Amino acid sequence: MDKFDCLNVFTRVARLGTFTAAANELNTTQSAVSKKIAWLEKQVGITLFHRHARAISLTTGGKQYLRLALKLTDEMNLVESQLRQEQTSISGTLKLSVPSAFSVQKLSEPLNEFLNSHPELSVDVSVSDKFVDLVESDIDIAIRAAYLKDSGLKARWIMDNELAYFASPDYLEKHPPIEIADDLAQHQCLTYSLSTPSNLWRFNDGQETKVKIKEQVRSDSPEMLVQMAKLGQGVAAMPKWMVEHELKSGSLTQILDQYKTVKLPMYMVYKDSEHQPQRIRAFIDFISNYFS
Repeated sequence: MDKFDCLNVFTRVARLGTFTAAANELNTTQSAVSKKIAWLEKQVGITLFHRHARAISLTTGGKQYLRLALKLTDEMNLVESQLRQEQTSISGTLKLSVPSAFSVQKLSEPLNEFLNSHPELSVDVSVSDKFVDLVESDIDIAIRAAYLKDSGLKARWIMDNELAYFASPDYLEKHPPIEIADDLAQHQCLTYSLSTPSNLWRFNDGQETKVKIKEQVRSDSPEMLVQMAKLGQGVAAMPKWMVEHELKSGSLTQILDQYKTVKLPMYMVYKDSEHQPQRIRAFIDFISNYFS
């Protein structure tokens, strides 16, 4: 058996979740795929997959081996692409993971400009506010707003998200005034469930104030929370760029702007590799320059 071929089969099975799907993609038989996985397991000396009636899943050892297999196959594919001069051209498919609101309001225009400049490139955009594993999800670049932890990944800063607190004029008219942060404890609030904890908001006017709030609506969709705020369901907190139009039109009113603005950095996160394909390097540089 060709070990590199078996590694390629293994990574496809891990990504697609079944031997059948991998066989279809590779234009071979399920039996041939199964034999290659069995041979690889014998060579490595561990079980790579849990076999179930209708599906398979990676073992703990299989997950560790997948990272190595992807690194090896990526390096081999890189050498081959260099021979085809792919490293000097911006082509192929760029895979992105981007927060939902950012993808529409901030990324669509520069992405359009980048694609118009590079007609041989295609882009696969996965829209999600959740953190994804770049290796397991086969993502080239993830854009995330967070204080980054040491993860073995590389990152390039894009911008700082300036947090704003807001509610509809109708809601503010019908409820007690909100003059200081502590007043929020008496109000309905619309919270972002991916924040930890979602029901604790922090303010700073020289000293930090923490307010435990009542969660009227809790969601992992920023667009949903903005819409519920416009409908008068309560107070929300989101990056200011998300609601600039609504604040200007008067459909939302900013509150508590006397406090020091909380800023959350936004980064492009990508795998640590000395030999990134040109399409990845070019996109990172283009987006970084666009937002700077």
